[in-house]
Amino acid sequence: MWAQPQHALFLCLLTTSCSFVSSSFIKRTSEPVNTLAACNRLQGLLGNTIVESSAGPDYNATVNSPRNLFNTEFLPTCVILVTEAADVQVAMKTIFEYEVDYAVLAGGHSANIGWDAVNGGILISFERMTQVSYDATKDTITLQPGARWGPSAMALAPQGVAPVGGRVDDVGTGLLLGGGLSFLSPGHGFASDNYVELEVVLVDGTLVTATANNQYADLFRALKGGANRFGIVTRYEVKAIHTGTPDEKTWFGGSVTYPESSFEALARVISHFVHNNDNPNAVHLSIYERINIDGLDTTIATSWLFYNGTELPKSVFGEFLSIPTLTSNLTSLSYLDVALALAGSSTPGQGVAWGSTALVGNELVDDLYLETVRLWLNFSNTFVSQIPISTLAFTPVTLSQISYGRERGRNAIDPPLIGYNAILQTINLPEGQKTVPKDVEEGRQSLLQQLPTSPGIPLYVNECDSEQEVFATYGGFEFLKSTYAKYDPTRFNIRHMDGPKGL
Repeated sequence: MWAQPQHALFLCLLTTSCSFVSSSFIKRTSEPVNTLAACNRLQGLLGNTIVESSAGPDYNATVNSPRNLFNTEFLPTCVILVTEAADVQVAMKTIFEYEVDYAVLAGGHSANIGWDAVNGGILISFERMTQVSYDATKDTITLQPGARWGPSAMALAPQGVAPVGGRVDDVGTGLLLGGGLSFLSPGHGFASDNYVELEVVLVDGTLVTATANNQYADLFRALKGGANRFGIVTRYEVKAIHTGTPDEKTWFGGSVTYPESSFEALARVISHFVHNNDNPNAVHLSIYERINIDGLDTTIATSWLFYNGTELPKSVFGEFLSIPTLTSNLTSLSYLDVALALAGSSTPGQGVAWGSTALVGNELVDDLYLETVRLWLNFSNTFVSQIPISTLAFTPVTLSQISYGRERGRNAIDPPLIGYNAILQTINLPEGQKTVPKDVEEGRQSLLQQLPTSPGIPLYVNECDSEQEVFATYGGFEFLKSTYAKYDPTRFNIRHMDGPKGL
């Protein structure tokens, strides 16, 4: 017999003392009888090496694997450690039949509570499906959904190819479902713009293959930014980008750090870059940080500047290099060096919360960038004793990136043809702290409401707060709504899985 897992979170549900990041995450309450019956059914169909209760050998490691500490507080009735698409089909058919809440765990990098975890429901984990391969004949890369970008880049580098993938090594394939921002994006679009073929298990357990030109072309497009709302992808086939082997130093760049006195100048440069630059070989990621850890109290900004060439052209990066700096570490690089530049930057064991905004860039809106930095810095300084790490990150989404996606059939995000910056605000709580203090959360929500946003510019769902209605900012919002209604007419996914709002 299966036992319903016991945990402090269950006690929290019975009280009014919970102070987690979002009040909306405690809304999934599967009927225990249904869930237990579904887990029993699944164990009979798939076996106890794939379907585990809380007493199973891999259960604890699985539920504790999400990077956000808050999501390790959720205890599913059973976990399904799938090894192939057929396992996912069986799991979803049963979940659908028994009306059970569920979640899907791939890389486990979501900052939103409940998006890769479920309490008392069924958790489908892809930890046993991590293979990545290159087909030289088709010039495509195939990724299983449990793959992570760092190991994938290392596995493929000897063959001189890479997918348009994440910038942090332990991020998983969920990046693709949210659109995906990459160091390769200026030349090759959002990561999901490079889909070739997707194997998808629909909400009722049906397995389909979606391409840009078959009967599931609408589903194919919806999965370019539709996050976890349109089915479970069990195989990604994507375009291979020929980036060179580790011995080929065809890139140049690295990191530059700036003191607080350079913050305003850097904000202006970030604004100008996305407006003035449309070079598909140039990319940057700039992050402001307020850090207060173990006696280290500092405020700093870092820009990672990369160019697919032999040097950083002054016409592209001159403004970045003209600002007073603290350190500069620029050198010749292979693409693998670029792909692993942020390796190890994701810290497990901490509760995190994210939120997003977006701004077009040009000299006329510099004041909005200055205001964004000022608001963030004021928030960070106000709560410095309670937040060890507070960051504000800027990722350029260039005109060349947007145009590439349109040429490949468009994605669901469908931005207008204008360069902009996707802006991410994050906090990391002290290690082991499982609640966000009420005043901190109120301050964070106030910050998100005050941060400037350019009208008509989409937010990035992979970096949003759970309360932000990101889909409504998409150029393809109406398309997304109609496609969702087609593939999930009973709204089962929305009723039984946490994820983005607004469909």
